[in-house]
Formats: sequence, C-alpha cells, structure tokens
Amino acid sequence: MMMAERGSEQALARADMSRFLSACFYEPTPMFAEECMFESMREAAQRLSPELADRVRKLGEAYAEQDQQILLVDYSRLFLGPVDPAARPYGSFWLTGESTLMHDATMAVLDLYTEGGFETDDDFRDLPDHVAVELEFLYVLTFRQNQARLQGDEAAGVAMAALQDRFMAGHLGAWIGPFTDAMRQGAQTAFYRELADLTRLWIRFCQAAPACR
Repeated sequence: MMMAERGSEQALARADMSRFLSACFYEPTPMFAEECMFESMREAAQRLSPELADRVRKLGEAYAEQDQQILLVDYSRLFLGPVDPAARPYGSFWLTGESTLMHDATMAVLDLYTEGGFETDDDFRDLPDHVAVELEFLYVLTFRQNQARLQGDEAAGVAMAALQDRFMAGHLGAWIGPFTDAMRQGAQTAFYRELADLTRLWIRFCQAAPACR
C-alpha cells in the first residue's frame, strides 16, 4: 500500500472513531447492536492501535452483557440527573466549575463550530458543548482535513489542523480527563466505565499522534 493511501485510511479510521464514540454518549438503544456499531468501531481501532482495539472489544462485550433497561438507568443517572448528575456531559461545567447554561466557554466553542462550518442537527435539543457534539466536531475536522489532503488543498488542510489544535487545547482535550474520571467513578455498569476509559484513551491518542492534528 502506498504511503498516501495508508495515511488516508488511517485518517478515515480516526474520523470513524470520533463518530462512533459520539454516538455512545446518546441514550442507549438496541440500534447500537442492530447496526453493528461496536464491530465497526473495532475495525477502525484496529487500523490505529492494538490498545484501542482491545478497549473497543471490552466496550462491545460490556454492552452485550448488560440489560438495556439497566443501561438506560445508568445513562440517566450519570448524565441527566434528575437533580445532580454524576458526570455532567458539558465542557463549560468542567472548564469553569459553574453549571450556568450557555456560559462564555459554551459561546467560545460555538465560535469554533462556526469557523469549522459545523452545525448541530435541528433535532438536537441539548447544549452545544455536550460531549457527543464535541466528539462529532472532532470527527468533522478530521474528515475535512483528510478530504483537503486528498484534493491537494494544502491551505484547507493546514486550516483544519490548526482549528483542531485549538479545539483540543482549549476545549475537548482540556476537560475530558476530569469528566471521564467522574464518569468512571459514578458509573454502575461496566459499559459506562469502559466508555469512560476508551474516551480518555482516544483523546490522549489524538493529542499524541501527529497525524491526528
């Protein structure tokens, strides 16, 4: 395989990892299994790192072994409340320590979304700095950087890489550690403990791997 083709394949795998992880932070449904999401995620991880692939395997096994209703209860208790969620899934909370909605940190990440040409789905009714949205933005940046590379648009590729650096340094990469720590400590199911570990590992991988920036 030529080096350019291998680089493109790995870039697509990185994009897929962020996209699949984003989906895991939405309400759990049987579609996770029906759409073979964990198998697809593991295929992507295998192109990047044996450690990542092993973590994805454990995540899929934990999902398959757990009752759907129990997963839903754990999801709600971790991320929704009703009073004090164990792991608030919003970047602004972890960056500022405040639970105020639409904080300055939220507006800052919205500015990055605009710069990257990223818009949330009209059906999405949560805050824009939700972990699922920030992971989806990471997917978009990685995908667009790869497309620019394939099209020979060096300027666009450099711009996407620079935007991703700023996003990771000031937002997702800055708060994912304490968030996943709280998530792992508060989770009552193996699935959400494994998801916390995999998410933390994935962000560290992106921060450490030059091709991911």
